[in-house]
Amino acid sequence: MKNRTTVPRWSALTPTRFLRSRILKRVEVNALHLIAIAFAAAITSAADASYPIDLATALKLAGAQNLDVAIARERVSEAEATQEQARQRFFPFLTPGLQWRRHDGRTQDVIGNMLDTRKQTLGLGVTVGAQVDLGDAYYQSLASKQLTRAASEALNTRRQDAIFQAAAGYFELARAAAAVGAARDALRIADAYTAEVKAGVAAGIASAGDAARAEVQSAKNRTLVATAEEQRAVAAARLATTLRLAPGTELQPRDAELAPLTLFPADTTPGALVTQALAKRPELSQAGALTEAAETQLKAAKVGPLVPTVGATAQLGALRGGRGGALGSFADSEDYAIGVSWRVGPGGLGDTARHRAAEARTRSVKLERDRVSDQVTREVIEAHARVRGVAARLAAASDALRAAEAAWKFSRDRRDFGVAAVLEAVQAEQDYTRARLDYLQAVAEHNAAHYALQRAVGGATS
Repeated sequence: MKNRTTVPRWSALTPTRFLRSRILKRVEVNALHLIAIAFAAAITSAADASYPIDLATALKLAGAQNLDVAIARERVSEAEATQEQARQRFFPFLTPGLQWRRHDGRTQDVIGNMLDTRKQTLGLGVTVGAQVDLGDAYYQSLASKQLTRAASEALNTRRQDAIFQAAAGYFELARAAAAVGAARDALRIADAYTAEVKAGVAAGIASAGDAARAEVQSAKNRTLVATAEEQRAVAAARLATTLRLAPGTELQPRDAELAPLTLFPADTTPGALVTQALAKRPELSQAGALTEAAETQLKAAKVGPLVPTVGATAQLGALRGGRGGALGSFADSEDYAIGVSWRVGPGGLGDTARHRAAEARTRSVKLERDRVSDQVTREVIEAHARVRGVAARLAAASDALRAAEAAWKFSRDRRDFGVAAVLEAVQAEQDYTRARLDYLQAVAEHNAAHYALQRAVGGATS
């Protein structure tokens, strides 16, 4: 759910000037929008790109290009390959080969007589073999399936983290860009006021001290503009790094204004959010999969050795040989064997150390699952409290902005009639500029807090 509220904005003093400025501003915004579209299209192949970006694009880029997401994706591929290897243990293998044997000297015949002989053989064929530790292979196949699911949930975790980082970075960029606009407005107001006061000094209706005060405020506002532009450049660089864009890419928020976004209703209770998070957070699904894998490996340690190992071979080929140097001709040769066996000792029956290790590992992953559950609960409660806190600060900042704008306009009216002092006008302009900057900061924190809560309940999507 998204809600856009009206942002108090500075306007000119008289209705005529107000309407004229709004019309000019609308024309200017439309023209800049068209220029931005043309510019973005022109730089698509440039190495050092500068283009507008919106929130949806930032979220999509975060999910596609984040390094942590890419690493987690490769780990999923590795887990899937391991699972495939576990399944392949049930299938036989082929061993094609060529064998030559020669014997010179004494040997023993089947009756027991000793004799001297010279002989050699040449064999060519294929051995089809299979030796399957059924218990271990079965349980390892189940465990590898759960580990693959755990890797997939870890990928979802990294993707949601990347999306939240991109959202927070975008809101900071939008705040910084809007702050530049507010600082420039303040400088324009201060410069215009300074010019008016200097004209008053020349006309003999204002003092040199008044002109000095006005010039000091203009200098402060120039510093404010420089600081705001620096913060915008830093925010753009950080977001470009988060999105892994080309070095030198300059980002600008596509939206002209920074407006509050509401993803959760004000009456949402933390209990409902915790329930949702415990059901949806990928970290908990990952912990559950790891727990199931550990329990399966425990069964493999206890039950697996009871299941025999089955081995079978079939050697198919041709054999030739004879006395001395004679080899004769090839003739068919076939051998078959099958058997079952049990392993006793390490890795098999009676391996109590393996049992204890599997039991300890199972208890450990269960405790880790409980720890993750507690962490998720804490994150949701803290994120919910932050959302409520920033909502209150946003409301206060909005009220302060409206009051500061009204006070500044009142000061302008009084100054136009020669009533207000220069110090009063300067103070009113300072309060108005500070209120605008505080409001922008509150909006950025409000939006980031809502996305943090969305991440906490497991609902962040690109």
